[in-house]
Amino acid sequence: MLALSAALIVASAVQYATATIRFGCAQLVTQRLDPLVTPGQISPHVHQIVGGNAFNVTMDPKEDYSKTATCTTCRFKEDKSNYWTAVLYFKHSNGSYMRVPQKPNDQVGPTNGGMTVYYIAGYPPFQKVTAFPKVREHPVVIILRAFITSDTPKAAPARNNVESWAISFRCWDNPRGSSNNGPPGGGQDTLTLPNKFCAGGIRSNIFFPTCWDGKTLDPPDHASHMAYQSGTVDPGFGIIWQNGTCPSSHPVRTPTVLYEIAWDTAPFRDVWPKDGSQPLVMSQGDPTGYGQHGDYVFGWEGDSLQRAMDTCKDQFGTPEACRELTVLSDAEINRCVQKAVLNERVEGEYLSALPGCNPIQNGPSPATMPANCNAISTVPGSQPTATAPTTTVVAPTPTPTTTVVNPQPTAPQGPAVPKYGQCGGNGWTGSTACVAGSTCVKLNEWYSQCQ
Repeated sequence: MLALSAALIVASAVQYATATIRFGCAQLVTQRLDPLVTPGQISPHVHQIVGGNAFNVTMDPKEDYSKTATCTTCRFKEDKSNYWTAVLYFKHSNGSYMRVPQKPNDQVGPTNGGMTVYYIAGYPPFQKVTAFPKVREHPVVIILRAFITSDTPKAAPARNNVESWAISFRCWDNPRGSSNNGPPGGGQDTLTLPNKFCAGGIRSNIFFPTCWDGKTLDPPDHASHMAYQSGTVDPGFGIIWQNGTCPSSHPVRTPTVLYEIAWDTAPFRDVWPKDGSQPLVMSQGDPTGYGQHGDYVFGWEGDSLQRAMDTCKDQFGTPEACRELTVLSDAEINRCVQKAVLNERVEGEYLSALPGCNPIQNGPSPATMPANCNAISTVPGSQPTATAPTTTVVAPTPTPTTTVVNPQPTAPQGPAVPKYGQCGGNGWTGSTACVAGSTCVKLNEWYSQCQ
């Protein structure tokens, strides 16, 4: 595998003791599911999922997904985790939407879309990290979420506010292979989507919190058990080499998990707006980028991640340099795919609307759901399983000649909704009955949840 870009090589020479594993993950499936936010239900918006093929509409933190999954789209055989993020769309001048494809990052191999995942242990002095340990009551551990928590994000947060810089974007101005295209690329990070055409694509970084409270695996909000470290954010490299200090409330240092998503905007060059307007929008209807988010369900086999973080100290994160783990071939990770639950087109052609009723809303006020939504909102009888990897992604094309097929009729009232699942709200057509021990609580006009 080739060395990383000059920018990263220089950084790595300075941060000489960094322990990193860096690997590509191909796309497993793209659909409206999010087992953390809407377990047992259809998600309001589209996500791209990578990793093990045990991904499902509901994922129990007590389940050992390293044993349930039969393949993984990630480079290491031992990693059956699932990683997912929102999807980016291009809005054509005629009002239709096309998914912006995700492309392989530099030096990760020819993955089918997907993303690059990092596990970073810090730089000098080398820090011992706890790789999400298993405990007696739970065979699998921490669930992570990364998203902006403030109601009104700051336009220019302070450089000592690590959390505010945890999700960022970078415009790659030049074509692939240039000095401005490799990780982390030239220029500086922004907190919003670039306001110009980026010939080399757009990189989105999502850093997860790295400090654990040492006891909680998955709280109701899926977030409060983790915290970001303190420290100063570097203007060029962001927080990728940030050691910082964990707060006393969250004293256990875990690996820094980073998603690096590369969106290929080159196919839209000829249809990019000439008036300077920004045509990109996240799958939940956010045109700013503040709504970008990522989720992670742990699925490493045994103590394989801990062994890797203890012994794999290659500063470039090259998979072949980590002898503790088994490296899969390009063919092996690309053929691990999963059939979508919904009969719903979300990519590969121009769509008349964003899937799931997501009108564009610029903020800064909170987004609201439409009163009337005809999108599929309940889970059909068939759910994705680890034994049916049968579908592949249709190669997208930026020719605005087709529109989305009308949504399928809404499924009838489904089974009891699991705890923390949606059970009501304006436009909701799914089940309103919660499982035993839970009650449907109205949180607002648009959303009720089993608690």
